[in-house]
Amino acid sequence: MTLTVRNRQRLKRLDCWLLRRVATWALRETGPGGEPDSAAHEMGVLFVESARMARLNWRYLGHEGPTDVITFDYGKPSTLPQPGPLLGDLFICVQVAVEQGIAFGTDWREELVRYLIHGILHLRGHDDGRATANKRMKRVENHLLRAAVKRFDLSQVERLRKVVA
Repeated sequence: MTLTVRNRQRLKRLDCWLLRRVATWALRETGPGGEPDSAAHEMGVLFVESARMARLNWRYLGHEGPTDVITFDYGKPSTLPQPGPLLGDLFICVQVAVEQGIAFGTDWREELVRYLIHGILHLRGHDDGRATANKRMKRVENHLLRAAVKRFDLSQVERLRKVVA
């Protein structure tokens, strides 16, 4: 598997290794039957600043301002869930996660992991464009987020700066 996780923003210092482990776990959990073929996936996850996200949102979706996550699926259209290897990129905005965390009274790190899971679900073939599909996708997303919170110490998503005495 080629899974690249990059922090391209400066608001928060992120532990990209932990986020890569979460993404690998989510890919396995969302695959048909716990999918053992995860070695074939090719995916990039980029954590970006709000200005870059706003440009992507306008250019590719025609919406103004930053959004939480944009998924680029380069694979073949498929049925739900998308079997086999995935090919795509996720752009995730950390600033939106922080703002949504404040607005919803949630932890921004969990919001960030929610966006990661949401993007992977899109690559798996989930669609949130229609009400019934959105409800189904949100149910799966919530289930996976609860499982991720139990499995990983998400407080470690933010790498704290070392204090030099």
